[in-house]
Amino acid sequence: MRSPLPRLLLAVLTHLFSTGVPAAAEEMPQLPARLNEEVRMLAIGTGSSSVELETTLFVPPGPGPFPLVVINHGRLSGDPRFDPRARYLVASREFLQRGYLVAIPMRPGFSKSGGSYVVPRCKIESNARLQAETIIAFLREMRRRPDVDPDRILLVGESEGGMTAMAAAATGFPGLRGVLNLAGGAPQNGAGCAWEESLVEAFAAFGTRSTVPSLWFYADDDSYWGRELPQRMLRAYRDAGGQAALVTHVSLAAGDAQVIFTSPQGIPIWWPESERFLREIGLPTELRFSPGSTPRPQRSSYTKLDDSEALPYVDDHRRELYRRFLGLPFPRAFAIATTGNVGWAQGGPDALAAALDNCERAAHRSCALYAVDDEVVWQFAGTSRSAATDPFREP
Repeated sequence: MRSPLPRLLLAVLTHLFSTGVPAAAEEMPQLPARLNEEVRMLAIGTGSSSVELETTLFVPPGPGPFPLVVINHGRLSGDPRFDPRARYLVASREFLQRGYLVAIPMRPGFSKSGGSYVVPRCKIESNARLQAETIIAFLREMRRRPDVDPDRILLVGESEGGMTAMAAAATGFPGLRGVLNLAGGAPQNGAGCAWEESLVEAFAAFGTRSTVPSLWFYADDDSYWGRELPQRMLRAYRDAGGQAALVTHVSLAAGDAQVIFTSPQGIPIWWPESERFLREIGLPTELRFSPGSTPRPQRSSYTKLDDSEALPYVDDHRRELYRRFLGLPFPRAFAIATTGNVGWAQGGPDALAAALDNCERAAHRSCALYAVDDEVVWQFAGTSRSAATDPFREP
């Protein structure tokens, strides 16, 4: 599916929410700035074979056991081998500060994971079940950890990962309490089949076997699924016996549902509904930690804030994006990669981390902060638009 970056930039410009940390959270233990992030190649067994999955973990401080949330990534355009490692920093922080252990596995064929990605084509249901087998095997492995509560598990998925999560929920996996489905589905691929009918039939099939509740987020004017298709999928799922509620908030017009999930501005849209849902299924929602923050670089003498011509690596289009960024209120941050890609964020608990994550999702490599609030913080004074050296440290 297409990269969400352009829609995310539009969402940041047109849907400016500001979220703060409750005063009581200031007295709580603070999460570390790096959120206890771990990256592991986790070997899981799938039938008679095994595969290594590149897995990102965010682990709360303390011994646990913690409730587990597994976030299932979507698919960008192009070869999935070149997809960057999914981190979902915005959503991960929301769960982590409430005491969840967050796990984000890259499915077979994506990024550095082993195995191969199988294109759904017309076999949407069977393909989703195939991907769900990997997630179920991953859940079995995670339940063995002493710091995971095996009876408190939540699945989250966006785009193709949302479809996978719904297929996994139909297996009756022990300890699974519910699913958050962020614009779940399978992409059109030019296979010549009745794509919409195949999607509806797949969700109906999942509904016949699923016993856990789910909460769905689809935008009313989603650029990919449209207005009517999610309603048809929901009716088919419910009519088959599945438990689901659908959120189609008008505010999602600022970006597709999966984009809102990755943006700090999306927290006031998806979190309140999710919070109510989590309470209903017996999962925690209370803040246990105050969010850490990405260290702010010192102000540099590279150039003046409004000197857009001094931005290194970028083209004229990105310079214009930077000029538009300068019109956003604080807190805000702008990041750049040597590939010329950029990312920014405004608002939220950590605009710096969100800007870096947005940039790295587009560039498929490390980014560095260029501006924070009203200061240029670019630390590589010797660079220029045509710089040949890479000042970044690879992750």
